[in-house]
Amino acid sequence: MGAGRRPSSTGSSLAHSPGCANQWAPAPAARYDPAPVGPEAMIPTPARHPSPSDRGADDVDDELRDIKREIVESRGLIIKTNNLTNALSADLKSISRRQISFERRAFWNSAGANLLFVVVVIGVVKLAWDARVDSVTADIAGAKQRSTKLEKDLDDLKKRGDDRTRAESAAAAFYELVRAERRQEIIEGFEAIRKEPLTRAELAFFTDAAEKARSELSIKSYQLGLDHMRTGRWHEAAVAFEDAIQKKDTAAHTPAARLNLARAYRKLSRQRDAIPMLVQLSEASADKEILDDATFLLAECLIDIQAWNDAKTTLRSFIRRFPDSSFLNDARMALADISLKH
Repeated sequence: MGAGRRPSSTGSSLAHSPGCANQWAPAPAARYDPAPVGPEAMIPTPARHPSPSDRGADDVDDELRDIKREIVESRGLIIKTNNLTNALSADLKSISRRQISFERRAFWNSAGANLLFVVVVIGVVKLAWDARVDSVTADIAGAKQRSTKLEKDLDDLKKRGDDRTRAESAAAAFYELVRAERRQEIIEGFEAIRKEPLTRAELAFFTDAAEKARSELSIKSYQLGLDHMRTGRWHEAAVAFEDAIQKKDTAAHTPAARLNLARAYRKLSRQRDAIPMLVQLSEASADKEILDDATFLLAECLIDIQAWNDAKTTLRSFIRRFPDSSFLNDARMALADISLKH
């Protein structure tokens, strides 16, 4: 059986395959036949031809060696396969761990990115909402302000309309007074009518009417005062002249009214009231006749109150300033008398 057995084709192919040979399997032991030593080495040995039994034993040995080699190679392949399997298992575990770690990081990164996106979206929406709320609030506040302003303007318009209606009524009544030439009522009513919201034309017309009424009443009072002076009623004359000055203190007859009022005061023994007016007339009157009359009357009032020094000064000024006056001789005599006695 040993001579007839052939080696397995699979094992033989694996054993002789250069890619599957076990690099760690021991090499087959070489047969060592020691060389003869001594004289025998010099004697040639005749060649021996193997017998059939020897050839069968050699085939069995070869087959055994092949089987052993295949076993060794198979064991080496098993070990290598186990090593490769272990390495592959370790690699797979490492890859699995890395994959799990990667998936975990990817999960948390994705979760963080989603969370950040949600936060950003919420922030943007919040900012947009706040801006919209601020815009609507500003619009509402502006609308309220405009509404308040419009209401105020409407109230002002109503008030101006009412004031204008009242002013028109007052102006119509005042105009009736002007047409009727009721001067005293015109003067009394002008202060009230000028406070009304009149137009410029109406105010100018009523002002002219009031000034005209004052002038006419002032002249009338002045004429009445002159009439009282002629009849010697000095008190009534003083009242009339005061009224004339009060009605129109810038009229052309006002300086004469002041001079006559001072004369009435002197007649009524009110020289101290007359002196201030006479001083003003003697210094600032535009009428020369009133200047010399006021200066001489001032001297007479000073003499009446026994202000001798002031009287002498006034008389000297009168003589120097008005050498052509009709009161020149009277002034010289009064100055001489005062200088002699005082």
